[in-house]
Amino acid sequence: MKQTRMIYIILALVVIGFLAFAWKYPVTVQNIFSGTGGGELSTTERPVLEMADKQVENADEEALELEQADESTTDTEASDAMTDTAASDSVGAETDTTVDTTGSMQAADIELNQNVTTRTMLVAGGCFWCVEADLEKLPGVISAVSGYAGGTSENPTYSDYNKNGHREVVEVTYNPQVVSFEEILIYAMKHMDPTDDDGSFGDRGDYYSPAFYFENETELRIINDLINEVNEFGPYDKPLAIDIEERPTFWPAEDFHQDYYKGVLSQIKYKTYRKASGRDAFIEKYWGSDTDASLEWRNNTTSGAATNQAWASFVKPSDAELQSQLTDIQYKVTQKNGTEPSFSNEYWDNKEEGIYIDIVSGEPLFSSTHKFDSGTGWPSFTRPIDYNFVTEHDDFLLLRPRTEIRSAIADSHLGHVFNDAPAELGGIRYCMNSASLRFVAKADMEAEGYGDFLYLFN
Repeated sequence: MKQTRMIYIILALVVIGFLAFAWKYPVTVQNIFSGTGGGELSTTERPVLEMADKQVENADEEALELEQADESTTDTEASDAMTDTAASDSVGAETDTTVDTTGSMQAADIELNQNVTTRTMLVAGGCFWCVEADLEKLPGVISAVSGYAGGTSENPTYSDYNKNGHREVVEVTYNPQVVSFEEILIYAMKHMDPTDDDGSFGDRGDYYSPAFYFENETELRIINDLINEVNEFGPYDKPLAIDIEERPTFWPAEDFHQDYYKGVLSQIKYKTYRKASGRDAFIEKYWGSDTDASLEWRNNTTSGAATNQAWASFVKPSDAELQSQLTDIQYKVTQKNGTEPSFSNEYWDNKEEGIYIDIVSGEPLFSSTHKFDSGTGWPSFTRPIDYNFVTEHDDFLLLRPRTEIRSAIADSHLGHVFNDAPAELGGIRYCMNSASLRFVAKADMEAEGYGDFLYLFN
């Protein structure tokens, strides 16, 4: 009897010891079971983890609850087949057209795969586990890699990067047809504390402080303009303290730091660390649910942020005036939610560089840099120039839910948005009507008052 009890005691101690080791070195344990070898964290663990141990009781249970909550959020399903989509979007008010639905996006995929270009940039916002995890959720971001940059040594490691002047950074690879350099900066800023020049939440030291990096004068201008704008119109209680530096050499961090938030065991430690750090509470305080890659005040004509936009003062004419100003199809589409025929409209195959503006108000909407051949016979874009330039509305006209797109100022009907674009283009297709748009060629943009958007073609 005593021997049996002793065996149970020994087994219990072994289990407790293993659990303690797994808590301290989750990646090592994970790698042991997966057969990928070692890779334990440095003994210079983040100081905030010590705070977490003291502040969070029963951290394993709490982190698992958080994990279950995360799993409750699922990806939306893809839309129906392209033929069905084209047919449904062709049903317009007061139109008697026969829509050619033989075009499919599959035919365009081969060309798209060959022509898609990617760019990279660096951003720092404290703990690179958190910055990487947030940025990988942004549509258009292809990959986010944790690493080090800005110091004097080559091949830094987690145990010595801070001693040689490096900072924790994330290298972002993105598709500029889906997300812009500025939008990644906005998104990153909303998910960090950009006002702390000496660290990030519980992690102290300049090597945890926020930084934006530039490679050319255009990127430098975008960064400076954004910081000035947020200081003037943003929600923070004090000025931004983001360092602005020329892009240095990037050194990827060790493998066990990559996708740390996804590991079977490391994600438990990550979620506990993140919650205890106060990052999410800070984001909630200043941005609430507005954590996307846009700035809401840019479309607020009373904020002062839109004073240079001529279309911001647009006053919509009467219905009778609109009927006299617009062609029959332009009026039917923009004012009566109609749909023009596919393949028989002005811009479905336009390949010239420029932007597309609202036919009624002149407000900018879409750019040729985001346009692609969907094979549907309507102008298709991966995104608007700025997400604040359009509004989304539920549409049940066909007794099935669709998302209608309207211009933000003139409230013109533009088309619909679908989740059926190629994955390399972000998976989103803005299917627009040519009749709602007017094309302004790149060569004419400055003269017509759209010079501020020439950055799209850099």
